Amino acid sequence: MKVAVLSFAHERAATYARLLRDMPGVDLVIADPGGSPDDPARGRAVAQRLGVSHVDGWDEVFALCPEAVVVTSEIADRRELVERAADVGAQVLCEPPLATKEADAQAMVNACADAGVRLTLASPACFSPAFAAVRRTLADGDVVGTLTTIHGAYNSPPRFPLDSRSAAREPAACAALDANAPFLLDMVDAVLGGEPAEQVYAQANSVLSGQPGVESAALVTVRYSNGTIAAIDCSWSPSANQPAAAGPTMTFIGDRASVEFNARPRLLGGFDAATAGERWEAGGTDLCSVMLGEFIAAVGNERGTGPDGAAGIRALRIIQAANESVHTGQPVDLVVPSTDRP
Repeated sequence: MKVAVLSFAHERAATYARLLRDMPGVDLVIADPGGSPDDPARGRAVAQRLGVSHVDGWDEVFALCPEAVVVTSEIADRRELVERAADVGAQVLCEPPLATKEADAQAMVNACADAGVRLTLASPACFSPAFAAVRRTLADGDVVGTLTTIHGAYNSPPRFPLDSRSAAREPAACAALDANAPFLLDMVDAVLGGEPAEQVYAQANSVLSGQPGVESAALVTVRYSNGTIAAIDCSWSPSANQPAAAGPTMTFIGDRASVEFNARPRLLGGFDAATAGERWEAGGTDLCSVMLGEFIAAVGNERGTGPDGAAGIRALRIIQAANESVHTGQPVDLVVPSTDRP
């Protein structure tokens, strides 16, 4: 099976490429036209290191008619790549957010639906066996009862160095709200079965980034149509060595009990003299490996697992409303367009 990784703009692209290379039956090809301003040959270098094929442009990679693609490009390029993948009948795994504009995200969903391929969001925590157990427990209702409140946190290190060039090139990928909120919202969406959001309120600041408009801290509260309230912290972590950088974590509170979920629970902890800080080792399964395994297994099956494009659109609406709320200081009411397609 020919699988393509499209761009190394995202920090997980190299991990995905390594895991895919090691999967039996996968013929991996890498495309990263132009690389980055700082490293024009980054894709070719990764391909050489992994011992896999590399092509120089998008036309070349789609001419190979891959059966599956992993889109890890800058956000501005994702619509084009997803639509071109759909044109050749490739199953698509795309990093969230799908786009910065809902019209672009909807076009991506429509293209995949029309081609009969599934658009899946690369939200590793949603593929966790532990999260599947949490979903079953919540759906059963006997233990937790009626779900009333969800608290979530994903405090990752910033994706890019804190300089004005990174922020100017792709502010949505730098900002904590845009970059981190999708991974929490995907889990909430899965638990609530796609329940639409009714109102969003958010507060944010740029203290750590030092760049206006690039939030380093963001708190978002979402009220869903069934009455459930979700409060999520999608801020940066001051240090990659801190346990807060593990995430995402989630607490589901019902009228009888609560359930806690941690995508990367602490296995071992201690002090690292070299960094003069806390060191810890995560436990649990490698969720990227689980996600990619399920994605590849679902090639040719439109009913693959994990959050789909429709979930990505619902998350994008919430993020757009949260950004509006940050700027106005007021809650934002959401209306779901009647033109939504399944």
